[in-house]
Amino acid sequence: MSDSPRRRIPEAALGRLPIYLRILVDLGTENVAQVSSEQLAELAAVNAAKVRKDLSYLGTYGTRGVGYEVQFLMYQIQRELGLNQSWPIVIVGAGNLGQALANFSGIAERGFHIVGVVDKDESKIGTVVGGVRVKHVDELASIVQSKAVNIGIIATPAQHAQEAADALVRAGVGSIMNFAPTVLAVPRGVNVRKVDLALELQILSYYEQTRNNGLRAVPTGEHSDSVSA
Repeated sequence: MSDSPRRRIPEAALGRLPIYLRILVDLGTENVAQVSSEQLAELAAVNAAKVRKDLSYLGTYGTRGVGYEVQFLMYQIQRELGLNQSWPIVIVGAGNLGQALANFSGIAERGFHIVGVVDKDESKIGTVVGGVRVKHVDELASIVQSKAVNIGIIATPAQHAQEAADALVRAGVGSIMNFAPTVLAVPRGVNVRKVDLALELQILSYYEQTRNNGLRAVPTGEHSDSVSA
């Protein structure tokens, strides 16, 4: 393998790295030591050339006839994604979605931990979700500064999402995951990822309709339609 200088990773390739990582973790638990680009491509539902191109951005190249070392490739992807450190996260919105996210064990398993949950609903303030006591949104800036938070999650209704984004930006958060079905306006330099559950369901309904009508839809494999705002 080679340690050539890494280049900036394109958005599409970046979106596939977590998929490769999850596959590699599964292979690692099965004590698989090596994986070829063809095997990785089949498991990720992409073509092998795309896998090799994606991994080349990390400065790594598989050995011909051998492939990639699973543990080392896991380390490289984790390092590139910043997963070799723990990231504190604050959630804005303590409703059903916010509570579900705060209680989701998969967040902690992937190197993130919820350090704050805020809301402006007095009935929710003081309750505990995911082991964290809900505080008033007015305390958001204090939480961000005291806990060194860089990532915020918006789990509010759509009509309150922009207000939540503005509060996160003012507090100094540089990256936001938005679960509200609306487009946010944020300053340049603030990264936003949108997770639109309704949109995903609508896409699935298209595939079901085409299947029921005897048409052949060609899905691209497992993916996320998160987009930068």
